[in-house]
Amino acid sequence: MSKPHDVTPTSTAGVDVEDAEAAVLCLHGRGSTAAAILDLAERLRQDEVAYVAPQAEDREWYPQSFLAPREENEPYLSAALDRVDVEVENLLDRGVDVGSLVLLGFSQGACLASEYGASHARSYGGVVAFSGGLIGEEIEGERYRGSLEGAPAFFGCSDRDRHIPWQRVEESADVYRELDAEVEVRKYEDMGHTVVDDEIRRASDVVEAARNR
Repeated sequence: MSKPHDVTPTSTAGVDVEDAEAAVLCLHGRGSTAAAILDLAERLRQDEVAYVAPQAEDREWYPQSFLAPREENEPYLSAALDRVDVEVENLLDRGVDVGSLVLLGFSQGACLASEYGASHARSYGGVVAFSGGLIGEEIEGERYRGSLEGAPAFFGCSDRDRHIPWQRVEESADVYRELDAEVEVRKYEDMGHTVVDDEIRRASDVVEAARNR
């Protein structure tokens, strides 16, 4: 029997992976789609970039809040992380350098992107978390080992997001600092649960740097 997310499709935008100067793995939020996160990613306006977006089964990566005990989100959480790993390894096998690979997500996808990046630490081109943070009732530091080797990490979120407590954003950023990432955190007053132009500009800077690594 297949795991959740194993047989869902992957959508793409931008240039072909084999011709790309950088690749962005895009992870959509709960209730959304791969097409929607690709529309968001294309706002980065970066040429010569391949955008790859897997689709979650039933439009969600895991069923409960990212702040729930991890066991309440199984087996879906592990399956979602496995799916990200498959997509990452596929991009690397197709010639993308790890230093040119950016993990990007919004909301539930941002939680998944930041969780994968911290638990599979290496010198990525960057990690971008729009309104998200590390997963679990509490952050379990023993899950996060290794080094991100100076990879840029951007966390942007509203100061009063109804889904994402600001404290968890700060705690996640601290873990990334401990993993040797170059971290930028931006708090946006009264923003709501969305992505604003300033976040897009900062994410675009991460992707541009990945193109030039």
